[in-house]
Formats: sequence, C-alpha cells, structure tokens
Amino acid sequence: MNTMLLWTPGVGEIVVIALVVLLLFGGKKIPELMKGLGSGVREFNSAKNTIKSEIEEGMKEPKTEAKTEVKETKEAE
Repeated sequence: MNTMLLWTPGVGEIVVIALVVLLLFGGKKIPELMKGLGSGVREFNSAKNTIKSEIEEGMKEPKTEAKTEVKETKEAE
C-alpha cells in the first residue's frame, strides 16, 4: 500500500508552506489571492448545489409524468 496517499501535513510543514507562499507572493498579494480563492470556492459550491437540485428535480419529474400519462390513457378509453 502506498503510504504517500495517507500523509497529512503537520504543524512544521504548514509553517514551511506558509513561508514559501509569503516569499512567492509577498504580503500585498496574499489578500488578493485569498479573495480570489474564496470567490472560486463560492462559485464551485453554488454550481454544485444547482446541479444537485436539478438532478433531484429531474428524479421527481418522471414519476409525475407517468401518473399523468396513465390518467390520460384511462380517460381516452
């Protein structure tokens, strides 16, 4: 089993990653970067919720259409 997939960063690794990000982007760019990241996450969650509601709505529709078709055929006879 590959143990690399089970690795989680500790406090030391998180500090090193934060320092590297600070060095790469600088103190002024980090708020802009986080703002962009936040808006991207919001858009993703919005799209996810929209798709989920459309799928749930689509799963409900065939049941009501099938009942309507049965009623129409009975009335036609």
